[in-house]
Amino acid sequence: MSVDPCIRTVRFDALRNAVLLIEQRLLPHEFKVIATRNFRETAAAIRDMIVRGAGAMGATAAYGLAQGARAFRGRDLGRFASHLEQVYRTLAEARPTAVDPVNALDGVLAAMAQGDSVKLQQALALDAAERFADQDVAHCEAIGQHGLKLFRSGTRVLTHCNAGRLAFVDVGSATAPIYAAHAAGRKLHVFCDETRPRCQGASLTAWELAQAGVAHSVIADNAAGYLMQRGEIDLVIVGADRVLGRTGEVANKIGTYTKAVLAARHQLPFYVAIPLSTLDWELRRGGAIPIEERHEDEVLGAWGVVHPAPSSGRRAKPGNRSYVRIANPGSPARNPGFDVTPADLITGIITPVGVFRPEELWKNRHRLGVGAGRNR
Repeated sequence: MSVDPCIRTVRFDALRNAVLLIEQRLLPHEFKVIATRNFRETAAAIRDMIVRGAGAMGATAAYGLAQGARAFRGRDLGRFASHLEQVYRTLAEARPTAVDPVNALDGVLAAMAQGDSVKLQQALALDAAERFADQDVAHCEAIGQHGLKLFRSGTRVLTHCNAGRLAFVDVGSATAPIYAAHAAGRKLHVFCDETRPRCQGASLTAWELAQAGVAHSVIADNAAGYLMQRGEIDLVIVGADRVLGRTGEVANKIGTYTKAVLAARHQLPFYVAIPLSTLDWELRRGGAIPIEERHEDEVLGAWGVVHPAPSSGRRAKPGNRSYVRIANPGSPARNPGFDVTPADLITGIITPVGVFRPEELWKNRHRLGVGAGRNR
């Protein structure tokens, strides 16, 4: 399945006042773009993981706020403000762990405050949302250039979950240095953790890398330590949903902490790649980060498409996406969606303005965007 690489993960259709999203739950078996028609549908798309990933959720929330603002009819600024409060709250609460949506929403609201009429604020909202989306792409491209120096020819890198172009408006954070190294002609191999329970590494990162022609292998989550022990992994790069600027602690997809511990045990560098919108300058400790607890069905089963077994010799035809129970009937499950990695396990934070040790974030906060939106 070949897809136009120019299609952004998140876009806006001003004529229909709709947010256009790649339906990520269908990948890698089907590529489809859907349109959310109002801010509630847009929030549902975030909550139900039609769109996921820090930057992509941020851009979707920004567009959703503009969408909600543009849907308002009337000139009364007081009623408009009340309407915006509802729109903001609905979008901000869709998924609690990632900070990018809230930072994006606050940035849009700050831009709207410069307008003295409903009509002007509506126009400013869409302008601000478009700027956030464009900035997300620019930040990821810059991350690629700063992270490029980590790669030599033959580098073998482990990723976890999907911090690629699907998780952002384009390019990705953890994949940005990989794409930059590939474009520079450096041979590399990427090991994609499957990332249970939703398997974003196996389904999304592997799909992206295949589209880009980057050599890769999907591995079971529990295989990483084995490969590290054998000297088959040189470094680890992951994304993040929230990085605390005060402490350098990182909230990311469940299993990230495990990979950081394994990397430390085997003396491998462990990097986190983020745009500036992922930095949280307010929370003072990782234990205060809200960790999303998702439905147990994600752990107890899996979604997939039936294909003939490779050994059957029959030509595979895509089937309908379906859910299969894999756990013991009647057994319950726990399903925390994220974990928090301590700063002392992190080699560096790759940002659009450079690579920093976790403890260096706070003293470089003005270079890293403090003063914009929520991050004061």
